[in-house]
Amino acid sequence: MSFWSDLQQLVGATLLIVGAVLPVINPIGDAPLFLQMTDGVDEATRDNLATKVAGYSFGLLLGSMLLGSFVLRFFDLSLPIVQVAGGAVVCALGWKLLNQDDTPKPAATATSARSPDILSRALYPFTLPLTVDPGGISVAITVGVNHADNIRSVVVKLVAAVIGSGLIALLILLTYRYAWTISRWVGRRWMVVVVRLSAFIVLCIGAQIIWNGTKTLAAELRGDSRVTRAKSGAR
Repeated sequence: MSFWSDLQQLVGATLLIVGAVLPVINPIGDAPLFLQMTDGVDEATRDNLATKVAGYSFGLLLGSMLLGSFVLRFFDLSLPIVQVAGGAVVCALGWKLLNQDDTPKPAATATSARSPDILSRALYPFTLPLTVDPGGISVAITVGVNHADNIRSVVVKLVAAVIGSGLIALLILLTYRYAWTISRWVGRRWMVVVVRLSAFIVLCIGAQIIWNGTKTLAAELRGDSRVTRAKSGAR
């Protein structure tokens, strides 16, 4: 009976992680931008880059769920501060992509000399903030495994965090790897439209993240002001 109870808890925790984090990360929506940023790169290098991004995304999500709140407490940071700073980075990336040149890169640019350069950018900006943005990190921290009733529950949630992060990373890998095949079906003209729309959405997401963080900070500031006034009145 205990096994089935643990299994049910594991499935529920895994579905919670995937259901909460995946819509925020949305690798399908980021795939056109991934293609735009790897324009002119050969297919083997793009596949290698997709593998690296999926691996980094797995580590970043899992680390956020397991250690995110501890790191924030260690540096005395709050989620709203992370949202404001991270949102600014996302806005910068969205603005850069929105104004990027649409002219196709010549085939000569897809050389081995460029491969190490673009692979070195797998963590930044391809993983963070393009794939796993501050919004995804904040959600991952929120659904983290830091709060549990007993050791058995901690283990179940740890396993759920690993499985959930792995499933999301797998979807990122498949989406980025086959994005080029899908783009050939769609055609370059429509892909340009999708890329521009996606870049604008990224810019809006960055602004929304900043707004959410600013609202929370403002609410905390008002709450502190009320506490201060209440203490002054009591005196």
